[in-house]
Amino acid sequence: MEKNLNSSEAISKLQKLVNDIGTCMFFTDTQTGIHNSRPMAVIDVDINGNLWFFTNLQSAKVKDIGKDSHVHLVFASPAKDSYVDLRGRASIETDAKSIEEKWNPIIKAWFPEGKNDPNICLIKVKTDEAHYWDTDSTKMVEMLKIVASVVTGKQLAEGVHGDLLV
Repeated sequence: MEKNLNSSEAISKLQKLVNDIGTCMFFTDTQTGIHNSRPMAVIDVDINGNLWFFTNLQSAKVKDIGKDSHVHLVFASPAKDSYVDLRGRASIETDAKSIEEKWNPIIKAWFPEGKNDPNICLIKVKTDEAHYWDTDSTKMVEMLKIVASVVTGKQLAEGVHGDLLV
């Protein structure tokens, strides 16, 4: 079933799905047209639908974003049948106040000097477009739907999917 969501409803769904999944494949473009990808853990999805990540100011992804701010994020949780495909524009934030607000003690594993590490920064991704796929029931119910579909010969009722218009 297709269900497009707008404004606060879209942001709420984006927050729920991204927070449940937690990690995405984060794609950047290079000047040579090659796409670089790496797993990244989301720190926050704010009230405007922006996604936030901590990273090292000297990293390749920061250099890629400096050349082309367009990024592609893919979230997948096959166990939960939840997926998000998001495209947006990334910016690098070095503001100490933002770093303080987003700080989580677990980040110290990557930045032993803590919030004052000279190489710590945030990537902020402003969502331009997002599409989601999600189920509206548990795995057990989904399995029963599949079995019922096979037994009755009726087409399987799919989960919910649509655009998130943030």
